[in-house]
Amino acid sequence: MASVNKVILVGNCGRDPEIRYLPSGQAVANISIATSTRRKDKNTGENVEETQWHRVTFFDRLAEIAGEYVKKGQPIYVEGRLKYGKFVDQAGVEKNTVDIIATEMQLLGKREGMGSPSEDGGGNSGGGGGYSRPAPASRPAAPPPAQRQAPAPAQSRPARNFDDMDDDIPF
Repeated sequence: MASVNKVILVGNCGRDPEIRYLPSGQAVANISIATSTRRKDKNTGENVEETQWHRVTFFDRLAEIAGEYVKKGQPIYVEGRLKYGKFVDQAGVEKNTVDIIATEMQLLGKREGMGSPSEDGGGNSGGGGGYSRPAPASRPAAPPPAQRQAPAPAQSRPARNFDDMDDDIPF
């Protein structure tokens, strides 16, 4: 029988990513994500909000992207798998850990401070970027910028609403 270990989180980033590199050169980034649930207390009738904190780890290119674009307080979507671990603290007590090893990430909300259309030529000021770790048999990469067709002059194109377009970032 097949098994599944998949986690999907949508929440707010609790801290800026911490990036480090392993001796092999592999990038690793860690963040924490806060998710909240609301419920009504049976005894008092008031709304109660519970926040859960999740430790998320990114590897390779996904770690580098997270380090560059993810910021504290930013809404984020993450897909990954659970990884359980144990360690012994300084007092000699064994502690259990639960981490999410991310395989995909989507930045949610407005993209602030990531350049305007005149700065980066992309023109997308809304939405977020979707990023995933490439599969072992990776799909073909996007053609280099030199091979892309140049856009038509602005006066010959109808006006576009760039807020509705998906990102076309090639990573």
